[in-house]
Amino acid sequence: MTEQGTLAGPLSTSVANLCRRLQPQVGQATAAGFAEVLRRLGAPLQVAVAGRIKSGKSTLVNGLIGRRVAPTDVGECTRLVTRYEYGTVDRVEVVLTDGSTTVLPFDADGMIPASLGIDLDTVSHIEAYLTNAVLKDMTVIDTPGLGSLDSASVARTDAVLDPTSRDAVAGAEAVLYVVTQSVRADDQQALAAFTAATASREAGPVNAIAVLNKADTVAPESVAGADGDVWRAASLLAEAQAASLKPKVADVLPVIGLLAESAESGGFTSADADALRALSELDDATLETMLLAADVFTSWDCDVPAGTRTRLLDRLDLYGVRCGIDATRAEPDITAGDLRRTIGDASGLEAVRARLNTVFAARADGIKAAAALASITALAHSAPDPTERAKVHDAIEVLLAKPEAHQLRVLEALTLVTSGAIDLADDLTEEVLRVGSNADVRAQLGMPDADREQLTTHALERAGWWRSFASFGATPAQSRVAHVVHRAYFLIWQQLRER
Repeated sequence: MTEQGTLAGPLSTSVANLCRRLQPQVGQATAAGFAEVLRRLGAPLQVAVAGRIKSGKSTLVNGLIGRRVAPTDVGECTRLVTRYEYGTVDRVEVVLTDGSTTVLPFDADGMIPASLGIDLDTVSHIEAYLTNAVLKDMTVIDTPGLGSLDSASVARTDAVLDPTSRDAVAGAEAVLYVVTQSVRADDQQALAAFTAATASREAGPVNAIAVLNKADTVAPESVAGADGDVWRAASLLAEAQAASLKPKVADVLPVIGLLAESAESGGFTSADADALRALSELDDATLETMLLAADVFTSWDCDVPAGTRTRLLDRLDLYGVRCGIDATRAEPDITAGDLRRTIGDASGLEAVRARLNTVFAARADGIKAAAALASITALAHSAPDPTERAKVHDAIEVLLAKPEAHQLRVLEALTLVTSGAIDLADDLTEEVLRVGSNADVRAQLGMPDADREQLTTHALERAGWWRSFASFGATPAQSRVAHVVHRAYFLIWQQLRER
């Protein structure tokens, strides 16, 4: 049984209590469904990582987890759904379609074996349990890439998510979608498929963000306004892609998954730092020539061995090598640890993590509860007994009347505003985002240093303002959002008064 201490917040707790209360009153099938809902409510937030083949999904997953464990070359495992979960002991379990499991050891290099030694037609998915602390709060689900060339994966591409993948991803409550330089029709299709794969919880700005991976490969001259800067070019391209994918994602952020993986998983070593230091001592003309292309970099005659340069290229690519050399030249005594952190900063991973925290973690209670309620509603709909169906529906209606359920309406308002479906002034949009994207009251009110009396006064003032706006200054569509924000402020005011 799920313990309440592991639940994401008050709304998830209310949904869990609903399941427990109704379990003895419903049929066996519905009761079993409630047990699965309880399990998912108590689990970390489930985030599916999706994207086209060779978009760098697995490399990014390694960076997010902080360990090089996901195979990045096309092989058996890249054709399967792999769930990365927290465990007290590192282990790999291959889950077969008949429900049985086979335990495999990690490879000598700590990665999931490239070959499973099992007929792939009999495999449902892989579950990798790792001791990495980041997985305590987020289970990462790596999905097969779209556009694979083999016939089995072509079928997956045609269906976007095949039935086996759909079953394994069905627990996902949010999606991190990986794009490269062009957004294609099947990228839009994959985000739409997330709806079908997750109990019709549509991908949108509340539960989906995208990243423009391999940002270092964007040619600055191809993007107007980049002024020759690679990262600026990638940022501008990401903004254009965000507009293209609206309203399916909250944002598109540039990232270099390879640098993130090398910096976070220990792939960048002190020997690599020494090699960058040696390269930094070359004259400018030689260095600029070497950095023109990968084959020139590895074949040029210099004191740094070609094998060492090949290793650097594998871990950093030319963009990362240049970043490392620039950092070493700016600070000749820089330590290997500081150089690794500099390369990590250049990857853009911290911005992605911060956005994950804003979009997913701070809203985990509402996201998980909404997913659970969708599953409960589906269970009620499929129940053969009309009395049972009515009992479940009545319980849901009672729950939705509770104050903690208001965050579901706040999430809906966030979706409407961030997707552009409802237009608000910039300052009001920012206020809606602040109120809906934070769990801490001070952060919600934008008053980090205020005392309780100041917070209480401000919450009541803003509640009154939004109520007036809803009644007198808003369009009908804006009024819908304004009433939700008014109620959110009023509940914050009540919460502060009761402390």
